[in-house]
Parts: sequence; structure tokens; C-alpha cells
Amino acid sequence: MTASAAEILREYGPFPGIDQVHGVTFDGQHVWFASGDRLNAFDPKTGNRVRAIDVAAHAGTAFDGQHLFQIAEDRIQKIDPRTGRVLATIPAPGGGGDSGLAWAEGMLWVGVYRDRKIHQIDPQTGTILRTIASNRFVTGVTWLDGELWHGTLEDDKSDLRRIDPRTGEVQERLEMPPGVNVSGLESDGVDRFFCGGGSSGTVRAVRRPGRKTSKRI
Repeated sequence: MTASAAEILREYGPFPGIDQVHGVTFDGQHVWFASGDRLNAFDPKTGNRVRAIDVAAHAGTAFDGQHLFQIAEDRIQKIDPRTGRVLATIPAPGGGGDSGLAWAEGMLWVGVYRDRKIHQIDPQTGTILRTIASNRFVTGVTWLDGELWHGTLEDDKSDLRRIDPRTGEVQERLEMPPGVNVSGLESDGVDRFFCGGGSSGTVRAVRRPGRKTSKRI
């Protein structure tokens, strides 16, 4: 297991009227983040907020290439990003203690904060298909090139962890600076992570280890 300091490339926000950033996802063009009573989208090139959807948004957020998925209390909502309409709901595996949310391999992956677990679930039914244990409180969850990463927040310290998806063994850690917490987590699929900043009301871009970051930042 290797550990290194996280390199923060850019900070977005705080945004007007936003007190909390929960889940974070990326649709290939805009970064979406949950702020309690709405989903917000901003342009990562300019940092400008471009859209908001009025919908319950209390924890993790994910995008499957067509739809947004959003944790709201003890359920996961499937949302049409064009209309903002909730198309379906399934139960969240943590029963209200859920945190991060990611889409990969045709499935949803859900972090459960205090249980220190990540569940792979069926996106149609919510059935738990497998469970990965962590040794830290789990916040955001994302997949990047077949690598499973999750955020942590415990004792006011956060890091990003790459773990073995079969065993949960920690393979790499990126340590966030003191006082910088991670709520949601998403990758852009290439060279950076987007990290929700919780009560700071911000989203931070963090460099992916071993990659030069493009000029899109």
C-alpha cells in the first residue's frame, strides 16, 4: 500500500445558497452535486453553475450515461436529467445511513457510512449482490479504469483510497490536507477526481496519481 499527499488542482465554489455538498457525479460535460433539496450542475472549465433540479438529494449521486441516480434518505431515485422527473425508486441498502453512490459494470455501488461498507446492488430492485468491507467510514465511491476508489471521513480526517474490489484491501491512499473533508467522490474517467467538500460548500478537483492533468482544469 502506498500513501501520498493529495494534489488539489482546483476548488469550485462556494456556490450561492449552498451550505452542504453531498454526492458528486460527472456526465462527461458537467459536474453534478447534491445539496439537500436540489441537484446542481456546474461547468468544470469555468466553475459556473449552469443548472439545478429541485429534488431530494441527501447523499450520493451517480450517472449511468443517460440517467442520474440520487440517494434521498432511505431510497435511491432514478432521475431524467432533461426533465428533472423521478422515473423510479429503489430501497437504499443502508436504510438511511447511505453515503456514496457510483455506477459501474451495469450496477450501482453504494457506500454505507458508519457500517464501513460498499454494496454492489441491482439498479432495478436494490438487491444486494456483494459487499466490500472497509476499515474507515465510507463517504463517496467511484470507479476509474477498473479501479475502485472511495472517500473517507473519520476523526475530521479524509483520504481517497484505492481498494481491491474483491478483498477490500487498501492498495493506495491519497491523504487530504488537515481540515479538508471528502463527502462525495467521482472521477472524470481520465486524470482527476471531483471531491465533494461537505460543509465547505465546495467541490475540489484532485489529480489522479501518476497522470499528467490536461489543460481542461
